[in-house]
Amino acid sequence: MKLTAQEVYDKLMLEDKILEVKGQIKFYLGDVSIVVKQRDVVGNIMQEWLEGWLKQNEISYKLNSNTQMPPDFYLNPDDLTSELLEVKAFNYGASPGFDIADFNAFQSEIIEKPYMLHTKYLIFGYQMQEDGYVVIKKLWLQSVWEICRRMENWPLNLQIKDKVVHKIRPCTWYSNGKNIKYRPFENIEDFISAMEQTVYQNPKTREKSGEWLKLFLRSYEKQFNEKLKIPRWSDIEDNYIVKKEQKKE
Repeated sequence: MKLTAQEVYDKLMLEDKILEVKGQIKFYLGDVSIVVKQRDVVGNIMQEWLEGWLKQNEISYKLNSNTQMPPDFYLNPDDLTSELLEVKAFNYGASPGFDIADFNAFQSEIIEKPYMLHTKYLIFGYQMQEDGYVVIKKLWLQSVWEICRRMENWPLNLQIKDKVVHKIRPCTWYSNGKNIKYRPFENIEDFISAMEQTVYQNPKTREKSGEWLKLFLRSYEKQFNEKLKIPRWSDIEDNYIVKKEQKKE
């Protein structure tokens, strides 16, 4: 049967009650069997677990052959431009530590495949107990702009090494804590505005910045028959700074 990303989320939450169950990761080699107690292993295994869950529930899907780019699953194998699902997981006791995508590849990919922007991110916030039992504390279904933010000197939160831009990193989208400086993006238009400015600021992609937005908008309109109106980053960048008054609230 075919399910949408929202229906997958609802089934996990309402039917399977994923927040009320627990599991363990076991490994055996020869006659020796152990319970794995390393937290970082959980994040790596959740995509495989979800594939097993899809199979067991006879839910249609197709895997993405490009493991470096979203989505992980096409939930509509007859139309690879709709119902895209990416799986992420992180230790709920810490900030989200996963990568969203390689920026240089992502900015190019969404021009060729603008439907990728509507990939839904199924995000497991897990906790591993001392005895190795794993519980899911929270489960979210988010759009990419809802889990991204700006940073101090860049329109996107990025992993930068030796002044070279690498990965797009997530924000703590679920927190209203006093240490939060920047808010998640509110919509796809503001996210694209941040993308365009980052294309310009990034030395590796700057030469594309003059045409990047035009090419993207043309591709998006062709795919969805919809014209997006993208604001200038300079006009909206302050909207995503959390002011002291907001923190108190």
